[in-house]
Amino acid sequence: MDQYYYYVLSVHIIFVVSWMAGLFYSVRLFIYHTEAGDRPEIERMILQKEYEKIEAKLWHIITTPAMVLTVLAGVSMILIRPALLQQPWLHVKLCFVVLLLIYHFICQNIMKQLKNGTCKISSFKLRLWNEVATILLVAIVFTVVLKSAVNWIYGLIGLIVFSAVIMAAVKWYKHYRKKHDC
Repeated sequence: MDQYYYYVLSVHIIFVVSWMAGLFYSVRLFIYHTEAGDRPEIERMILQKEYEKIEAKLWHIITTPAMVLTVLAGVSMILIRPALLQQPWLHVKLCFVVLLLIYHFICQNIMKQLKNGTCKISSFKLRLWNEVATILLVAIVFTVVLKSAVNWIYGLIGLIVFSAVIMAAVKWYKHYRKKHDC
């Protein structure tokens, strides 16, 4: 059975990429959907209806199936190599994965709120929210690649600095957009 591990790992990586692409694009659509609320009524109605349709298709055809297949492939890898559960780095990775799953379902809730017209999150906060997936992705990749070679203190400091840089870039972009009316 061990001979299948790398095939399952390949499938896992492919669906992680698909899942992350779906999450990144979904939140970007949420931003546009929210900003469409500032348009004149006819334009707003057309845009928001179209965003609802695109969001639903992306979510139900790509993002959620990719998440399910990512998790199934991950569980399969552990079943093939149960000794992985004895590796401390995997426990850290799984904590980040749980956070990513929570992020996924919060995004699903945001999509439902947008569809129902009850979402109160600003486009700026959604831009910040979009970076949470980036931070989790970076944390997961570094954890998996560096494994036990990770110096957790440096890794945590690096993640905090990376997060601060991402948030500062989002704030700078907000200022830039206001200044240039983008």
